[in-house]
Amino acid sequence: MSTAVQEKDAVIVTGASRGIGAAIAERLAGDGYGVVVNYAVDVERAESVVSAIRANGGRATAVRADVASEDDVEAMFGQATEQIGPLTALVNNAGIVGELVPMDEQHADTLTRLMQVNVVGSMMCAKHAIRALSTAHGGRGGSIVTIASIAAKGMADVHGTVPYEATKGALVTFARGLSNETAAEGIRSNSVSPGVIDTVAVTNPELRDMGEHSPLARIGRPDEIAAAVSWLISPEASYVTGSDITVSGGL
Repeated sequence: MSTAVQEKDAVIVTGASRGIGAAIAERLAGDGYGVVVNYAVDVERAESVVSAIRANGGRATAVRADVASEDDVEAMFGQATEQIGPLTALVNNAGIVGELVPMDEQHADTLTRLMQVNVVGSMMCAKHAIRALSTAHGGRGGSIVTIASIAAKGMADVHGTVPYEATKGALVTFARGLSNETAAEGIRSNSVSPGVIDTVAVTNPELRDMGEHSPLARIGRPDEIAAAVSWLISPEASYVTGSDITVSGGL
């Protein structure tokens, strides 16, 4: 006999229309959270994730926002509260890879966009999450999980990824620093660093080869990242903050 999952407050998952973000959204909805499926462009994919969640009895809504725009981010947080309810967590997942060329061929405009989406966007989302969650702002506390990468370790043997690696390194540092700043306000901040995960975005043969030669000898699955996020925002991780959880098959 199945037991009904208790309904919980809202979680915003940025970049949740596909891949790891979609897996996180679906897992958290299955855990009972109301989920805001954020997307920047592909409304059809986002609505498909929402439909899948609702078909399984979950609560979800799709909200468009470019995380590089603070106006969009602020509006997204407002819509989340109106459509789902009080916020309990933010998952900073939205990100782009940038231009996969050597550093001496990079362009300032693409580097700026990469930093705006991956780093500034995560910071702006955290800013508004803190305003919603912090006990200093009248909130009840909560959790912020930032999706980084093992690329933060500077694994520059993959062609053209140096700037991307730099953004992920910044995110690990940001999540750690944020944990110190917000702990007294009831907010836990952690990061998750995936290895090579089997998504439609991972077509680079160098990346796939790296994953297949990990100690576990395979590429990871999006649901394995989602499981780590689920644990981090749950009460079971109530004493975990300032940590980076590596989910990489041993890389």
